Amino acid sequence: MESPFVIVDLDRAPAREPEARDRVVIGVATAPKDPIDGYDVLLTGAPEPPAPWVGCADPRATARELGRIVASRPAASLALVQVLRMGGGLAVPDRLVLESLAYSTLQGGADFRSWLAAAPRRAHRPAETPVRLAREGSRLAVTLDRPWVRNAFDAATRDALCEALHVAVADPSITRVDLYGNGPAFCSGGDLAEFGTSRDPARAHLVRVGRSPAALLHRCAPRVTAHLHGACVGAGIELAAFAGRVVAAPDTVIRLPEIGMGLIPGAGGTASVPVRIGRERAAYLALSGAELSAGQALRWGLVDEIGDSDGISRGEDVTAGPQEAVRS
Repeated sequence: MESPFVIVDLDRAPAREPEARDRVVIGVATAPKDPIDGYDVLLTGAPEPPAPWVGCADPRATARELGRIVASRPAASLALVQVLRMGGGLAVPDRLVLESLAYSTLQGGADFRSWLAAAPRRAHRPAETPVRLAREGSRLAVTLDRPWVRNAFDAATRDALCEALHVAVADPSITRVDLYGNGPAFCSGGDLAEFGTSRDPARAHLVRVGRSPAALLHRCAPRVTAHLHGACVGAGIELAAFAGRVVAAPDTVIRLPEIGMGLIPGAGGTASVPVRIGRERAAYLALSGAELSAGQALRWGLVDEIGDSDGISRGEDVTAGPQEAVRS
């Protein structure tokens, strides 16, 4: 079987568009060169290189590690870069449909089923009110409120967030929407307790497109400020990146872990993140699963400001039961 990736040494090879469109294409150079079309990830040893390059201490070792990841999850990795390549020419609503189609395809794949079979079983710990609203004049505060699971994104949270954002979209007198996460983290991503509970990927696609917080955030984005702190994983950064302004507390840690599950970002990340940082850096984040600090996110443009989380509590939850660290 042909390798699902190719690594091109741009210090030796001509700096031209590669022909390997059916593989993940990784370019490596000692120093960044002029922008080159056709590469999914561009790595360099130069510190703080300009976009679309990613700086790393040993770019060739990083390229080999990315190749290992792609080889271990070829279907998800190829789907990711194909969606990112195609998405650049589409409007955001169409990007969201494209992402959802690819996500649903991968839900029926062997890699996701294998990951799901190996994952520990988790009990669902719902909230009576997973999203809280507070209106003061023209300002609407929307707070994710399942702190005992670091605001893990379950179906009830998705539906409640859609209802809240429908209010903002429908009411032009709301001139500012502030999006918060209560507790120690803004949002730790999809709730693992619900992963794999949908046995019909086609139906899941229809639900994902029909009940889309991402689409609603896009519609009111200029009025939205997302206030990040702690873990911003998967959906936690994919949704926040739609906001017109993103403020991150110094302890913010960003990660896209879905490739390791045999999936791609499914909460709108292939539409929101590339708009802010470019598809090459978005591909690097998703393929590597690497953690991005608040400072690096600011330098890349994934967040707009480093500040406080505006008084939202980051203390431990006082409800009964141990706190669950959900990282998806």
